Amino acid sequence: MDEAVVVVMNTLDRGQEIHGWLMRTLQQAINDSDPQLAEHFFAELEQHRPEALRYFRKTEF
Repeated sequence: MDEAVVVVMNTLDRGQEIHGWLMRTLQQAINDSDPQLAEHFFAELEQHRPEALRYFRKTEF
């Protein structure tokens, strides 16, 4: 998951959005991972790039 955090940070540092294949890949990795690893991913994002969390929040209707 640490590599995933770095990918997110690098993508945002380049001024790019997280979408398409990258978003699908990250979401599948989160879904398939141990819940503790997913928590670690979100904790690291919150610490280093909290603005990235918006990509992973589910839209509520």
